[in-house]
Amino acid sequence: MRVATTLSVLVLGAGGIGHAIVTSLDTGIGRVDPFKDMKNRPDGGHGMNILLVGTDGRDKITKEERQKYRLGGAPCRCTDTIMLVHISEDRERASVVSLPRDSYAELPSHTDGTTGDKHGPHPVKLNAAYSEGGPQLTVRTVESMTGVKINHYLEVDFTSFMKTVDSLGGVEICTAKPLKDSHTGLDLTAGTHKLDGGQALQYVRSRYLDGSSDLGRMQRQQRFMAALIKQATSSGVLLNPVKLRGVTSTMLDSVRADKGFGTREMLALGEAMRGFTPASSEFTSVPVTAGGFPVKGIGSTLKWDPVKSKKLFRALREDKPLTPPAPGGRRGPQGPKEPPAAMVEVSPQQIRVQVYNATRRDGLGQRVDGALRGTGFNTTRAPLNHTGPEVSRTQVLFDPRWDRSAKSLATALPGCELRPVPRQGATLKVMAGTDYKTVRPVRAEDAHQGEFGAVTGDQVVCP
Repeated sequence: MRVATTLSVLVLGAGGIGHAIVTSLDTGIGRVDPFKDMKNRPDGGHGMNILLVGTDGRDKITKEERQKYRLGGAPCRCTDTIMLVHISEDRERASVVSLPRDSYAELPSHTDGTTGDKHGPHPVKLNAAYSEGGPQLTVRTVESMTGVKINHYLEVDFTSFMKTVDSLGGVEICTAKPLKDSHTGLDLTAGTHKLDGGQALQYVRSRYLDGSSDLGRMQRQQRFMAALIKQATSSGVLLNPVKLRGVTSTMLDSVRADKGFGTREMLALGEAMRGFTPASSEFTSVPVTAGGFPVKGIGSTLKWDPVKSKKLFRALREDKPLTPPAPGGRRGPQGPKEPPAAMVEVSPQQIRVQVYNATRRDGLGQRVDGALRGTGFNTTRAPLNHTGPEVSRTQVLFDPRWDRSAKSLATALPGCELRPVPRQGATLKVMAGTDYKTVRPVRAEDAHQGEFGAVTGDQVVCP
């Protein structure tokens, strides 16, 4: 949630504003040396790799804000959010990989940053690397686990997060179902919402909305990051010196970076990424094995899938995209503009559909099957002819146990009729009627595409 602000303002802002403001950024950012005395590091690949770390700091949040947004308790000296951002060598793509904070990790030998005690290698949860050894141990641990060489380090405290979001005029978020979390106070109805800073903080911190816990929260953080990039690139903030200065001055209170990420680097990177849009970014999380991985003295951890995770990080080292090519083979702002997709609760990839031609029009079943498959539905690819009388209004037949899936399918067929059929089973049936005109594109908040479960930013922002 904080790194989104950093990426949007430091990277995008550098390309849209003058040297004076970027210079003030350089002098205002706190500096750390996470690469000091590091040895046996991975070989450098193509492109740039930035480790973005959000720490759990809340000392500048007011008492009223603590109560309103459920920010009680003492902050831990640990990382709340860890993301690895790969900027492609041609500066046309940013790949953002979330590293679960509860990931099983083995720390290398180090000296405890708090107590000064020397420790040999031992297992921990990934976010504890910061507690024991600060930025340097965090970088060493991530490089050891991923085999990816970190070029730059950015650390952001979330105490100024709310004001930064407010400085951008809020961020638009869409949800296909109500979101309510008693721990953070988040309470959103289904639909589109313009979140202010406090609501945005609730949105990205919520863990108890469903059974997905931290994994679901990472997906929401990624959606928020894509929405923030959209807001920063479309609102004119980056081209307005007064507005940008207000955003950056708010953010500077909580940013630390390595000494090598200065004015020259920000200007060059921003200039190269001047045409950056949500479609230029892609998001995913490290694949993990099913179920928890209990460790004595640590508790339940998340174990990275040994095959899929290695393949993911090899793609980053080789500067390859994580998502399938866009239609027409182009990415980003130069690609063709597709019609906006309607938000649905259940991902179309999870819905099995059998199509029937319930008219006398030859080939209608094939047309409907292909159109539904084109927007992601798992069709049988073998449409059948309805043997009964011709149907005038397209129908969706469904088992009441799969009513959420039926509503998602009905959204793709405007004007259709929903007909419950007890004991029909998991496969939904579409009776294509004479009124059929087209299939409306749909997408779900958690719809993952491709081998790495990655999505592009334009797939997760509001249509």
